[in-house]
Amino acid sequence: MDFMTITCERVVSSLSSEDLDALIEATSAGILDGGGFGWLQPPGHQALARYFEGLLLVPERSLYVVRDSGTICGAGQLVRPPASYEAHAATANLTGFFVAPYARGRGLGRALLEAMLKGAKAIGCKVVNCDIRETHVAAIGLFRSFEFEHWGTHPYYARIGGQTVRGLFLSKLLANENEAARWQSSIAMPDASSSASGVAPEPVTRTATHGLTLYPAIDLKDGACVRLRRGEMEDATHYSDDPGAQARMFAEAGCRHIHVVDLNGAFAGRSTNIPAIESIVKATSLPVQLGGGIRDMAAIERWLEAGVSRVILGSVAVKDPELVRQAARAFPGRIVAGIDARQGRVATEGWAEVSELEANDLALRMEDAGVAAVIFTEITRDGMLAGLDLEQTADMARRLSIPVIASGGVGTLEHLKALRDVARDVPGISGAIVGRALYDGRIALKDALDVLGSC
Repeated sequence: MDFMTITCERVVSSLSSEDLDALIEATSAGILDGGGFGWLQPPGHQALARYFEGLLLVPERSLYVVRDSGTICGAGQLVRPPASYEAHAATANLTGFFVAPYARGRGLGRALLEAMLKGAKAIGCKVVNCDIRETHVAAIGLFRSFEFEHWGTHPYYARIGGQTVRGLFLSKLLANENEAARWQSSIAMPDASSSASGVAPEPVTRTATHGLTLYPAIDLKDGACVRLRRGEMEDATHYSDDPGAQARMFAEAGCRHIHVVDLNGAFAGRSTNIPAIESIVKATSLPVQLGGGIRDMAAIERWLEAGVSRVILGSVAVKDPELVRQAARAFPGRIVAGIDARQGRVATEGWAEVSELEANDLALRMEDAGVAAVIFTEITRDGMLAGLDLEQTADMARRLSIPVIASGGVGTLEHLKALRDVARDVPGISGAIVGRALYDGRIALKDALDVLGSC
């Protein structure tokens, strides 16, 4: 007699080649059976391998797998809001949930869902949300058996084979009745009587719960570290001929990330400062986010495989949004949209062209495409040391559920303090890019890290 052993686990390190192959096989079968992960057809072994390997780099995503006698036959993802986004801190979204068709009917889906709900509760989640295509009847039945409540229907959820398919939104309250009552009573609600009488409610004292990330900038022109004023290539200040040494200095000072821009590449439409970028990546173990001239999937893959942590897509976000969507799907958590604007209108081609597109509209499109974050730069302030455009940055952050990184204009420690104060009210702001002020010594790195860390 054959005995089946069902086990579930959260994946916390790279899968073995055997496990990865089994996961890819199960995923491909699931996609063919009814679509998933945004694909109607399996994208191929390499694309799926990159997809699952990329998930492990995203702190907000937890990948769970279910095994039948040791072989992975299904998976699911638990997605938490970014650490800086407090509004939905008690919720988690369950997505990418499937069991391969050849392994169904054995209780694997039930075991997987039990493990994921237990994991959600362990990290403090009180509500788990999910959405399911209405044609996935068995999956809907499974979730309803776990007391997920159907609270809404999307009439145009998917377009499959020329037919429009609806989607169901489901939620489950994880807290017991007493916990739920305490949690719900702690949710701030408007005081109708005060509003009606014209009496302002008592001010709420906010408690700082997250720090902002400092991204020291290394801008590359002709292999050297420079800084531009208002994005003008003719108005560049030369700082260092050794980008790798500059990166090591930032790491030794306590920085946790490095922001790199290939300025020549931004104008040329292709990477040009390749040796300098490679030297930065090799110089430290810090995550490096890279932008400038990256305009196709081959370039994105090339830099991610070379050790870059995140790729910034700028001009292509306007001109080829489908590429952004494909890249975000293939490399979850590793694609960032760079939105550069002159007085609210998006600029492209190394800031040489200004479109009619509003920055906030593009940001919402990029969020929908699946990017991990948005870097917002007001060009008229970049390199001018006159301070960030806090109003535009905050407005964008309020509209999005993904982090917004502020850029352009930091010149003094007071500018960072002002950003910190705004971020306390607008938690969607997650960090700041600082360049010229660090190189000129106007801001000491230690002071910048202390200010942003105290948010």
